[in-house]
Amino acid sequence: MKDRYTDRRIYFEELARTSTEYISRYISAYKEIRSGHHVIEIGCGEGGNLVPFAGLGCDVCGIDISKGKISDARTFFQEKGLKGEFICSDFIRFDIGPHIGKYDIVIMHDVIEHISPADKHAFMSRAKALLRPSGVMMSAFPAWNMPFGGHQQICRSRLCRLPFIHLLPERWYRGYLKTCNEKEDRIDELMSIRRAGMSIESFEELCSRSGLKIQDRTLWLVNPHYKAKFSLRPVRLHMPWCRWLRNHLSTSCFHILTIK
Repeated sequence: MKDRYTDRRIYFEELARTSTEYISRYISAYKEIRSGHHVIEIGCGEGGNLVPFAGLGCDVCGIDISKGKISDARTFFQEKGLKGEFICSDFIRFDIGPHIGKYDIVIMHDVIEHISPADKHAFMSRAKALLRPSGVMMSAFPAWNMPFGGHQQICRSRLCRLPFIHLLPERWYRGYLKTCNEKEDRIDELMSIRRAGMSIESFEELCSRSGLKIQDRTLWLVNPHYKAKFSLRPVRLHMPWCRWLRNHLSTSCFHILTIK
């Protein structure tokens, strides 16, 4: 049976539902979404998050490093009769000149935790440069310490998909993945995610250094996307006072950011 990791149309449709029910509504509480608004998603994948914005008449653009995902985004949007521009590029090397100050809304959904530590500041600063003075940026990412913060769900072996297993010391984790016969390229990907993973506090410090102001932080015990993926009811996490718990229990961290 096909799943979202082999049939990207499934993942596209799931993201479209999540964005319609949660992401676009979350953004609209801080920025009215109107026809003609310019919206860009950095790390757009197949473009599912942009569907509700395109449906409202926004001028949407998606950028992603994967040629296959950009190709799928163009196909899926065309099939839905939606307009969108999709660019295949590494955002950290992308010529942002024509895009500076253009966008009312910038979206980064499950992206920053994949960016190498050396590039994070430049990445966030470049993303901020895309915003209009009155624009908002919406970021979502899983806290590194949460049960599946290592993205181990992409592993082939079920024994490698155990919660919190990514918190093992790096040498032990790599050795365990090899013992379970994970492919070397997948192991390298997981190690890269390990190096790039972020806590809530490190992300917010990054935002401050990049000239962004936090307008809202909403933490989720049950990620809103789990409704489309697993039919689970999203549940917010109400414990901002305890750093250890919020970093171990936040399956997704939503932020609304504006230019300082």
